[in-house]
Amino acid sequence: MKYIVKDADGNITNTIVADAEFVEANFEHYEEWVAPTPPEPTAEETARQWRDSELASTDYIISLTDHPQRDAYIIYREALRAWPSTDAFPATRPELGE
Repeated sequence: MKYIVKDADGNITNTIVADAEFVEANFEHYEEWVAPTPPEPTAEETARQWRDSELASTDYIISLTDHPQRDAYIIYREALRAWPSTDAFPATRPELGE
């Protein structure tokens, strides 16, 4: 286990990896270290991540002048870029062919 060792005033002085018996026998002020939980992403952050992945996954199509849906992808990518500034963000995702 990992422990946070403190002085008498509660200030952290060290961290230690040891078993509970050792820590109890050798330190007066300590607490078990608990890894912080990362915050859950907001709906807006999740939507932006999805949008960025959609843009990245369709980058190659723009350079293919003979791609059968190239024009539709150009419009789709424009909608993806504009999406965060619309009232539909983040609830309604743009779709290809709209």
